This record gives sequence, C-alpha cells and structure tokens, in this order.
Amino acid sequence: MSDYLDDDIIDFDDSEELVEQIATVIVENREIMPDTPVYRLRLFYSNETFLAAYNGEILENGRMVIVPTRYGRDLSKVMGQIRKGPYFSEMAVIERLATDEDLNKAANNKILEEEAFAICKEKIAAHRLDMKLVSVHYLLEDPKILFFFTADNRVDFRELVKDMVSVFRARIELRQIGIRDEARVLGGLGICGRGYCCHAISDKLKPVSIKMAKDQNLSLNSMKISGPCGRLLCCLSYEHGFYCEQRRSCPQEGMKMSYNGTLWRVLEVNVVLGKIKLVAEDGSQLDVPISSCEKVDGHWRIHKE
Repeated sequence: MSDYLDDDIIDFDDSEELVEQIATVIVENREIMPDTPVYRLRLFYSNETFLAAYNGEILENGRMVIVPTRYGRDLSKVMGQIRKGPYFSEMAVIERLATDEDLNKAANNKILEEEAFAICKEKIAAHRLDMKLVSVHYLLEDPKILFFFTADNRVDFRELVKDMVSVFRARIELRQIGIRDEARVLGGLGICGRGYCCHAISDKLKPVSIKMAKDQNLSLNSMKISGPCGRLLCCLSYEHGFYCEQRRSCPQEGMKMSYNGTLWRVLEVNVVLGKIKLVAEDGSQLDVPISSCEKVDGHWRIHKE
C-alpha cells in the first residue's frame, strides 16, 4: 500500500488556486454541503480509488463502507479524509458502514471468485477464445459477477456469456482491460524491488513517452526502461517534472563554454549527481559541478568557486 495511507488526513491538492469555500453540489439527488467530510476510498478488486462524501461520524482509516460504484453497490475501504480540494459532480456518496455480515459475505465471495475463475478459464479454452482472464469479482449487494480479461484484439464473447449465465445463474459482465490495468489490478514487484507504482502508489495511469527517458539520460534499451507489464516504467512520468525543472537551471548538451582559456563542449548533464561533463577539442574531458555554472548575458560560463 502507499506510504500516505498511514496519515489520518490526505492532502488532495496544496495549490493556492483552489477556492477555500466550496459551493454546494448535488450528487445522486443528494445535497452535499461544503462542510461534508470527503474521503478517498479504494476498491479491492480493481485497486482503483475515488472520492466519496459521508455526512455522519468521522471515518477512520481502514473502515469498510458500502458505496455505489459504476458496476453496482459494493464494499470499499476508507484510505483517508481529504483535507481540502474541489468537489466533483461524479463524486459518490457513502450509503452506510459495512457490518460484520457484509464482511463475512465478502470473505465467502472470495472463495466463490476462485471457483468462478477456474470455471471461466475452462469455458474460455472450450470456446477457443484468444483472451486472458485476469480476475473475477462478485459484487456485494448486486447479483452480478465481473470478469476482467486482456486480449490483443476485440473478442466476440457472446456465446461465452450465455454459457456462463447457465452455470452461475447470475448477471455476467466481461470487461476488457489493458496490460497496464492488469498490472495495477494484480500488483507485484518492479525492477526496483518495490511494489508496482500503479498498484502501491497511485491507481492513476499517467501517459509515459520515450522522450521522458531521453530527458532523464536513461538508456533507450526497452528491457531497461520497461516494467514487467511490457510498457514504459510509470516512474518515468513521476520523475520527469524534476528533471525538466533542474535542466532549466543548467547548460544543455552540445553547448560550448569557455573555461581557463579553453573552449569546452557540454557532453553530458547529470542532474542527479549535480555534475556536467565537458570535452575539449583535443579530446580531454572535465567534470565540473553544475553549481559552478552561471548564465551571463545569455551565455553560459564556468566561474571558479
């Protein structure tokens, strides 16, 4: 789980541009006042988080609640209270606190999900469908079973659904998800030895580009900058802003600078170590700290510290 889950209250956004007084909004025909506590909740089966309001007792971290989701009413875990931030029109409203009966039912559903997973895999093989089953989830308060799968192309699973309905006697919903979504749902350890960013830190899958790897002076070997999901590492996106900000305060590769009467060309900039590597016309190289570089009249130079 994310490190910020240990805090009692989560900062949604520290931007000064946020309005302190939030207008009343209507969500699902209910009126939510500006002083109504808002919480961030997490769904176990998809690892997604979302905001929900609750006009009752203050909920502590880890409390289980019943809340309407896009698939139906389900069990969700309170991650923390939002200290401040805007209210969204799609924000959910917590219906009630989970009871012991709800928790027991959720535990029983876990067993049913394992059985349904095995049955669905057999049915997929029998229908010879080119798809990979990722997970199964029984909704807590709605007679519906969700099956999440990945596939390279669109899959015609209409016959599979009919077969599954005859077995489970319940509403069946198959949802195709992406490779990165699969990693977020299942979790695991990344090449850094820690949990997947998309699973343990944030459930928001931010766009990642090869330019981010270039800006961070990383090897463009796909094996080194790709995660276990086969896509570019999420951390490239998280750290890109830091590199861009630091590079604005130092010379770029290819620039020429004069130092001790010799003309040097910037060969490499290492913002993590705070050093730049220079090369002279005769091939000699020199490492200098970025702090020794200054820009005067639009030109970079190295001053002696």
